[in-house]
Amino acid sequence: MKLVLLFGPQAVGKMTVGHELEKVTELKLFHNHMTIDLVTKFFDYGSKEGKRLVQLFRKEIFKQFAQSDQYGMIFTFVWAFNFESDGKFVEDVCEIFEEKGADIFFVELESDLDERLKRNKTPHRLEHKPSKRNIEWSENDLKTSMDRYRMNSLEGEINKENYLRINNNDLSPEEVALQIKEHFNL
Repeated sequence: MKLVLLFGPQAVGKMTVGHELEKVTELKLFHNHMTIDLVTKFFDYGSKEGKRLVQLFRKEIFKQFAQSDQYGMIFTFVWAFNFESDGKFVEDVCEIFEEKGADIFFVELESDLDERLKRNKTPHRLEHKPSKRNIEWSENDLKTSMDRYRMNSLEGEINKENYLRINNNDLSPEEVALQIKEHFNL
């Protein structure tokens, strides 16, 4: 069993890279909006109820998947490094998989703001993330979140054996997926 944690700021290309990595490996993609967009039909994501349900669904999916005979999972998310709760979430997810003997791979993507603003409007992103279809709101959220959250790690902050950081500003999703596959021999 393998778990690829694919993280970085909004619109950096996590889901798109995840789709490409899914094509060239036997990994299954679980992008963070699969639960967010499900729950937001009933409760605002930022609400107590919304957050609880997203966390509950994710945890149950992780637990069931980790004990399955599947090859592995790609999970995409935004990791706010300045929030201890996000670090705890990552530890908890890793523990679920490690208890079942899984190998964990950390892949961090980074791109500049201008590139992320372009990617925020791509048809692929809008097709798979209904909550991002309000472009004005989405762009504003992307920009203002930079003031609240540090969404890329500091050099040396992630001290994991299986860690890869990629600046994908000028790389296609296919190139990034192949780089991940080859680096970790997936």
